[in-house]
Amino acid sequence: MSAATRAALLEVLIHGELPRAEIARRLHLSRASLTRITRQLVDDGFLIEGETRLMAQTGRPSEMLRVNAGARHFLGIKLTGDHLYAAVTDLSAAILDSHDQPLASADPVEVVAQIAEIARGMRARQPDLVAIGVAIAGRVSQQDGGAVVEDSRFLGWEDVPLGSMLTEATGLPCAVENDVQALTATEHWFGAGAGIDDMALITVGAGIGCGLVVGGTVVEGAHSRSGLVSHMIVDEAGPYCELGHRGCASSMLVNSSLVAAYRRADVTYEGVVEAAREGDPIALAAFADAGRALGTLIAAVVNLIDPEKIVLTGDGIAVHELGAAALREALAQRVDRDAAEVDVDVRLWDFSKWARAGAGIAIRAMLA
Repeated sequence: MSAATRAALLEVLIHGELPRAEIARRLHLSRASLTRITRQLVDDGFLIEGETRLMAQTGRPSEMLRVNAGARHFLGIKLTGDHLYAAVTDLSAAILDSHDQPLASADPVEVVAQIAEIARGMRARQPDLVAIGVAIAGRVSQQDGGAVVEDSRFLGWEDVPLGSMLTEATGLPCAVENDVQALTATEHWFGAGAGIDDMALITVGAGIGCGLVVGGTVVEGAHSRSGLVSHMIVDEAGPYCELGHRGCASSMLVNSSLVAAYRRADVTYEGVVEAAREGDPIALAAFADAGRALGTLIAAVVNLIDPEKIVLTGDGIAVHELGAAALREALAQRVDRDAAEVDVDVRLWDFSKWARAGAGIAIRAMLA
């Protein structure tokens, strides 16, 4: 698929059905060139010619083109320290099938074998499965021979060539990316950030992640380490984290820090959430501190990149509910007075979203 062909498909994929004339205008292509490109996309099953629609007061009606989402299917994988989540999506990243199971082992060879077995089962039901994407917590580098997991603390991995291992085991192209980057990229094309050129995504839960999109491009950084906000200082009088930083986001905002702040034995994060909802003052104080920390992080992102939208999600998203007043106060105090008001879009969470993000980077790898 040529660059121009990919670009034409992307316009329709991201922005919805469009007439040929509008696609040509956006891509600065002649009508003749665009007609050849879209004819090929229709012949290959990626686009469908739809109804005609009058786009202006004068002139002839235009035939609309829309994506044939079922043309290709993709397998997305999310790996945690002890679990595997899988989802099959169509070309629009809509989940068609999902599955999860415990990891039999954290050994890379055995994990690859487990993913390959899932891929075989999914491919039996979706024979037009064309690529795999894996979202993983940790640092991932993109190398000529495939993606390498340089470090994944939850799995205990270092320098694992996961991309090439999975391609060899499955016979399918495989994309691998840090999970927050994968989620940011997928939300940018297929979710809350579709059509937005400047956005940020913040995840709160077992850890804290931040992904950035600036000028329509996901920011990776010179060393693929952008968005490292876990140890940004948010309260110089706050508690210490496990690395000895006082008042960093990790010491106040992650789920385990809320459990520690509650100071009750044998209470889980879910127990702290329940206690706060029942009005427990200690739990509410912990969430107020966490909300203040989150507001400080959001303000820093707003001041730095001027996003149109911030997507807030993760398994610790209860902080937005239970620490709302402190969050708003921190934002009001720290956002520059010249900053534009930003849309904070709170998204409910489940682990299938991470697996969908794996499929999303597989789609992006194919088209970009």
